[in-house]
Order: sequence, then structure tokens, then C-alpha cells
Amino acid sequence: MSAPSTNIEKQSKRHRPALWGILAAIVFAAVIFLAYLANLAAEGNEPGEESTSAPAAATATDG
Repeated sequence: MSAPSTNIEKQSKRHRPALWGILAAIVFAAVIFLAYLANLAAEGNEPGEESTSAPAAATATDG
């Protein structure tokens, strides 16, 4: 059921702060994501560099 009388301009004015807040949150998340990607690129491994995140291979022996 819809409202009997809706004033589109009034509703548009009332929702404007919420829409600006959503837009600001999206922009903030995009900036943080790009900063994260830049950090990953800046601290990447050089060819031949040993990775410290992978565990060392375990040697199993019988006996």
C-alpha cells in the first residue's frame, strides 16, 4: 500500500543527508582500498627473495 499523498521534493530533501553519508562511506572505502593496494605493491617481494609467509617444508623419515 502506498502513502495517500507523497511530496517528492520534500522526501528528496529529507533523504539528501543519508545519501551524502552513503556516498562519503563509499569514497572512504575506495581510498582505504587503494591505499592498501599501494602498500602491497610497495612492500612486494623482489625476485629471488625468500618468502617468510610460507612454512618450511617438513622432511619425513621412516624409522
